Amino acid sequence: MTLPREEERAGLFDLTGRVVWVTGAGKGLGRAIATALHDAGAHLVLTSRTESDLRALADELDSTAPDRTQVLAGAVDTPGFADHAVERILEAHGRIDTLVNCAGISPHFTRTEKVSDQDWRSVMSVNLDGAFFCARAAGAAMLDRRAGSIVNVTSVHADVGFERIAAYAASKGGLDALTRALAVEWADRGVRVNSLAPGYFHTDLSSGLLENEKWGNRIRGSVPLGRFGVPAELGGAVVFLAADASSFVTGSTIAVDGGWLAR
Repeated sequence: MTLPREEERAGLFDLTGRVVWVTGAGKGLGRAIATALHDAGAHLVLTSRTESDLRALADELDSTAPDRTQVLAGAVDTPGFADHAVERILEAHGRIDTLVNCAGISPHFTRTEKVSDQDWRSVMSVNLDGAFFCARAAGAAMLDRRAGSIVNVTSVHADVGFERIAAYAASKGGLDALTRALAVEWADRGVRVNSLAPGYFHTDLSSGLLENEKWGNRIRGSVPLGRFGVPAELGGAVVFLAADASSFVTGSTIAVDGGWLAR
């Protein structure tokens, strides 16, 4: 094996000119992921339900690198949205290099026997159906070019059980299985599919739980590093999975969890 020269190694993490679609980009982990990809040079297409959140992020990013951010509001589980988003991206850029499926919800920290049918369906619809719709639409465009990377944001709870999050855990476990299935199916046509599994990070979604004395202390005590993550700490892993540095990585899960899964 011939090792790459120094200048080639430096380019392994360079996303300059790459077109990256990030779902759930308006807040929390999605916002941090989008920022890291932008810092690595990518042209971004940001989607989420709330246009104002996307505009605020786009304005912030464009203040340092104008005209590298496109905004498209909509819900990933709305029928036809993913196909429409891909059409818009292809019209603007001619290709999609990476999809980061980050849109997700976990609206209730509720005992399983009290979870309603509607609550269950809502979580599955966004976290699993929506991710599939986006992967299917973006994947078709990538397969045409025989190149691309899909990163599905799952969770440590795809592997480790925890109270009162049955719907969320099931949806993320399903997404983890979908990752492996697509990775095997699409590998011979140049499309890589991997999972990024965060542990507990301080975000709008998790703040209520983590700031609760009982649950916050219990969760922190299960993290070998002894603290919660900062959203920006996901940046390195997602850039790696989007970039040429991970060209021989597919069907894998990278956990960014402070050691949670190592216990």
